[in-house]
Amino acid sequence: MSAPAPDGPPDLVVAAERLFDGEVLHHGRAVVVRGGRITDVTADPPPASRLVRLPPGAILAPGFVDVQVNGGGGVLLNDDPSPAGIARIAAAHRGGGTTALLPTLISDTRPAIRAAIAAVAGAIAAGVPGILGIHLEGPFLSPERPGIHDPARLAGLMPGDVELLTGLGGRGVTLVTLAPEVVPPGTVAALVARGARVSAGHTADDGAAIRAALDEGLTGFTHLFNAMSQLGPRAAGAVGVALADDRAFAGIIADGHHVGEAALRIAARLKGPARLMLVTDAMSPVGDPEAGATFRLFGRTIHRDGDRLAAADGTLAGAALTMAGAVRHMTARGGASLEAALAMASLTPARFLGLDGRIGRIAPGYAADLVALDGALAVLGTWIGGDVAPAGA
Repeated sequence: MSAPAPDGPPDLVVAAERLFDGEVLHHGRAVVVRGGRITDVTADPPPASRLVRLPPGAILAPGFVDVQVNGGGGVLLNDDPSPAGIARIAAAHRGGGTTALLPTLISDTRPAIRAAIAAVAGAIAAGVPGILGIHLEGPFLSPERPGIHDPARLAGLMPGDVELLTGLGGRGVTLVTLAPEVVPPGTVAALVARGARVSAGHTADDGAAIRAALDEGLTGFTHLFNAMSQLGPRAAGAVGVALADDRAFAGIIADGHHVGEAALRIAARLKGPARLMLVTDAMSPVGDPEAGATFRLFGRTIHRDGDRLAAADGTLAGAALTMAGAVRHMTARGGASLEAALAMASLTPARFLGLDGRIGRIAPGYAADLVALDGALAVLGTWIGGDVAPAGA
């Protein structure tokens, strides 16, 4: 499991009693890092400039990949579309094991979309660690299933919108969540042709428009079960299509509030760890030690009760969740094995984004993006490109 490396000691060696490589759990292995990339996984670690031996019972895994992060560290992308704001969001989520993420813009105006794309481009150009691109969740969503999105900011597709949504170009990944029934036929194909990945979400469709979108290249479902049409006795709805179609990935919020235990177990059994991926749908309180009991979202007061975020009418408003917390919940309540839950947090989202050739695994040639967890699956520390950061959440 080694790759050619320059002479001299490696930059970093991390040794662990247990190592999950993205697919298989190994015992007594060490990861060898040079120049920010993994060069070897071995049972006989060489001398290194930095040697880290994880404590007994700890596990080393690929860093978590979160495709839906609205905010963190006291910042929402909608409120602060800047490279500095994005850096603060990413830093907040490292404490929860996330080493790569998509900052996510909740439905907003076209100028706000342009500003968010420009901010993400700036963050990537500045080398902000862990920023993969952008997730544009809306505004082309069903007014029947808005969730916490502001109905006044939902929109119909207009000429030029496909180009607007894909303005990041090749500088990073673009993920677009839309309701297939509210956009003209061919929209998904046009977005995919311009390099975007497309998910169905906030949709009231009975299944017909979603199946057509899958044929056009739609590959994902955003927060499965939430803000979408449900499985019925005759109409499949978004949930039924998501569970039945093996082509599609599905994100799921495993926090004990968005999805019940039985639904988590059904999704895990039907989609499996190769197609079901954990997401946080995180809001600004995550990783913010000064977070209060409320915050504002599009003029509405959002109340925090423990790790539950909701408006006054009870509508859930994203989550106060880390990826490590989602992994813990999926193993404790979702019927997932440790290996399956870790894959749902790393290799599966990397594969969904088409990045599984460089992140999501611990293998030679991959980025040295790693998370160390203790026996209770609390984060001990993370590395991005071999650079360490302490646990903060």
